[in-house]
Amino acid sequence: MVLFLNGVSAGSSLIAAILFLRFWRETRDRLFVWFALAFVMFAAHWWAICLLQPAVEARHWFFLLRLIGFVLILLAIVDKNRPARR
Repeated sequence: MVLFLNGVSAGSSLIAAILFLRFWRETRDRLFVWFALAFVMFAAHWWAICLLQPAVEARHWFFLLRLIGFVLILLAIVDKNRPARR
């Protein structure tokens, strides 16, 4: 059951990334690219957990993928709120 839920989480993250890429294609706003990359990282995290099934002691290394995703979201917010160049 846990593997199924990990797969659902990975698939949902990938769908969110595809939707953000679609929004980027329509608006050409870099925020959507950053968010798409972040959700790809989340999907990679869930797929790695699902496919490799690490022991509990080694699972913290896989959370580095999620950390990268959250850092990408923070960079997207900072990039969006920067003053525009003249």
